[in-house]
Amino acid sequence: MLLTAVQEKKVPVSGLRKRNKVFLVGRWSDLDQLPWSPDELSYMKRQGKKNGEFHLNQSGLHTYGYKLDGGKSNDLESLRKFGAAIQEELKEECKDLTIIGDHPAAIEAVAEGLILGSYTFEKYLKNKPSAKWILKSIRISNKEVDIERLNTVCEATAWARDLVNEPVSYLTAETLANELKAAGDRVGMKVEILKKNKIKALKMGGILAVNRGSVDPPTMTIMEWKPKNFVNKKPIVMVGKGIVYDTGGLSLKPTANSMDLMKSDMGGAATVSGAIFAAAKLNLPIHIIALIPATDNRPGVNAYAPGDIITMFDGTTVEVLNTDAEGRMVLADALAYAKKYDPELVLDAATLTGSAARALGTFAVPVMGNAKQKEFKELEMAGLESHERVVQFPFWDDYLEEMKSPIADLNNLGGPYAGMITAGKFLEHFTDYPYIHMDIAGPAFLSKKDAYRTKGGSGFGVRLLTRFLERKTEEWKKTK
Repeated sequence: MLLTAVQEKKVPVSGLRKRNKVFLVGRWSDLDQLPWSPDELSYMKRQGKKNGEFHLNQSGLHTYGYKLDGGKSNDLESLRKFGAAIQEELKEECKDLTIIGDHPAAIEAVAEGLILGSYTFEKYLKNKPSAKWILKSIRISNKEVDIERLNTVCEATAWARDLVNEPVSYLTAETLANELKAAGDRVGMKVEILKKNKIKALKMGGILAVNRGSVDPPTMTIMEWKPKNFVNKKPIVMVGKGIVYDTGGLSLKPTANSMDLMKSDMGGAATVSGAIFAAAKLNLPIHIIALIPATDNRPGVNAYAPGDIITMFDGTTVEVLNTDAEGRMVLADALAYAKKYDPELVLDAATLTGSAARALGTFAVPVMGNAKQKEFKELEMAGLESHERVVQFPFWDDYLEEMKSPIADLNNLGGPYAGMITAGKFLEHFTDYPYIHMDIAGPAFLSKKDAYRTKGGSGFGVRLLTRFLERKTEEWKKTK
C-alpha cells in the first residue's frame, strides 16, 4: 500500500468546502479569503495560534492548517511528520486529500510524509490492515511541485523497504539479484548478474569465503545507468552490502535476539539499488554504476573460520579473527572491482557495525573517507534536505594500525574501540579512488514506527543518495 500524488488544476475557492484539504499558510489571515463563516475562521485561527496548526472536522469533511515559518518552510521535517500524522488519522476516513499552498517545498514535504507514512508490508498477511483504508491519493494544485520526482523517490524508498523486510526464506542472494534485474529492466538500466562460477573465476575470495557456510550460491549484481546525454566524465559508483541474512557464521551471534533482525543486513544493497532506480526513472543525465555483492552468512557446510587467511580479489591477504565481520569481506571485493571503472567517486552503504548505531542511534549515520571535503559537504547538504543526516567522522591512518596482522596483510576485526572507523579504514585499503563510506546500521531497520519512517525496513539512504546525485548532476551541468 502506498499513496500517490496527482497534479490537478487550481481548485476554485468555491469548491474547497466540499474537499478534505490541508492549508499551508504564511499568516493565519490568509484564511480570510476562504468561504468559511466568521465563527469557523475564528475557531481555526484560535486553535492554530496555540500550536501552529489546526484541524476542523465538519460532518466528516476534514480541514487541516499549518503555519509556515515566516511564510517559508524552514523545517521540512516537521511538515513530513505533520503529513504522516494526517495519513494516520484519515486513512479510513476519506478517499483523497488536497494540499493547498504557495510554497512547493512545503507541499512536497507534507506529501512525502503522507506517502511514506502510508507504506505497509503485507505480503505475508492473510488479513491486510490496509484493506480498510480508503485514502488512496493526494491532490496537488501547485504547478511548481515536481509530482514525478515526489512519486518516484517515494516508490524507490518503498521498494527498498520491501527488500529489507523480505525474509531470507524468500530473498536469497539469487532472488535479490533477480529482483534488481527486474527493477532495472523496468527503467531501462543495464543489469548484469555475476554468478558463483564467474565470482570464482574472478577470485573474489571475500565473497566466496563468507558464502562457504551456505547452501545458496552468492551473486554480484552490476546495475548501470548510462543515458546518452550524461554530464560526468567518469562514473559515480555505489556499492551496497548484500548480506541477505547474517548468523555471524561460526562466530555465532551470542546475545539474546541478536539474529532477529538480521534479514536487514542487506540494507545497504537496498539503499544503493533504490537510489540508482530513482535516478534512472527520473532520467538524470548522469553515469552511475551500482555493485551489489550478495550472500548469506551461516555456520554450515564448510564455513570459513576464525584463523583462516583469505586471499581477496586484489590479492590482499586477510586473517579472519571473527566471521561475524563478514560485511567488510564482501564489500572489499566489490570495492576493488570498482577500480575497473576509473570512477569519479565511490560511495558504499552498509549495515556494517554496531558501533555506528551506538554512536548516533537511528537519527543519523557516520560517514568517512578520503574524498574531497566538497563531496562530504554535498552529501551533508543532501542529508539535511532529506533529513537523512550524515556526520563525518575522522579517518586518520592511526585507525588502520588495529587492522594489521602479523601473519597477513590485514585482519578483519580490529580493536574494541571506534569500530565504525577501523572498518572503514579496512575498506579503504581496497580503493585507489575518491571514496566515502557510509555505515547505516542505526536507521536501516526500526523497532517501532517513527512518523513516516515505518517499523522494519526504513529505506534509509534512498532519498539521501538520490538528492546527492541530483546535486552532483547540477554541479556537472554548470561545468560542462
